[in-house]
Amino acid sequence: VKILKEKGIAFFVIGNGSNIVLNDKYYDGVVIKLDKLCGIQIHKDMNMVYAEAGVMLPVLVNETVNNELTGLEFAGGIPGTVGGSVYGNAGAYNACILDYVSSVTVLDEEYNIKVIPHEEIKYGYRSSNFKEEKKYIILAVKFFLKEGDKESSLEVLEKRKEKRVETQPLEYPSAGSVFRNPDGDFAGRLIESCNLKGYSIGGAEVSSKHANFIINKDNASSKDIYDLIMYVHDAVLEKTKVDLIIE
Repeated sequence: VKILKEKGIAFFVIGNGSNIVLNDKYYDGVVIKLDKLCGIQIHKDMNMVYAEAGVMLPVLVNETVNNELTGLEFAGGIPGTVGGSVYGNAGAYNACILDYVSSVTVLDEEYNIKVIPHEEIKYGYRSSNFKEEKKYIILAVKFFLKEGDKESSLEVLEKRKEKRVETQPLEYPSAGSVFRNPDGDFAGRLIESCNLKGYSIGGAEVSSKHANFIINKDNASSKDIYDLIMYVHDAVLEKTKVDLIIE
């Protein structure tokens, strides 16, 4: 990072890239993918887990469940990394990952490694100060969990997996849910109320299985996906007066 900055070379950091649509245009810079930071330490006696930023969430969840620690089961189906998930405060089933974070180890703008405790982290629904300020690169995360029962946790994971298969278009590439759910409502319901299921631009399509998913149905470009997101946003705003926020 220091060398890139000194030489004026553009760069950005990603986790797994599962919630990103890259621009079609040429990018003259560096993408730093943190998947080699993949260590996990389990401290059962303290109900604590230390995971580096590149650990995939399903891997982390399996490790915690196998060690009879509970709390992260909601994240079992999120195809992102620990770092990316904390950055965007990923969540599901009315839970979010930063509720379970004890501290975050980061690289700051002066190339110092710092540990930021939970009480100094500002976060909300699908947002965090890491995402808003972009001052830090997340390196590792410490989680506080509770003692659990392996069989009960596995049962929860299996039921949620079945629900995902039934309700989400996992057979096509997508970046997951497109819009945040507005207070007291669901983005998918609003999109469906505008009769947009199945609507397509180029190779991108609003999933007929779940309206808040835009799938790559047929070799879609990122412009197809972007244009469809904007079209859906404007159509929902015009009909329902709800200004959907992109997740």
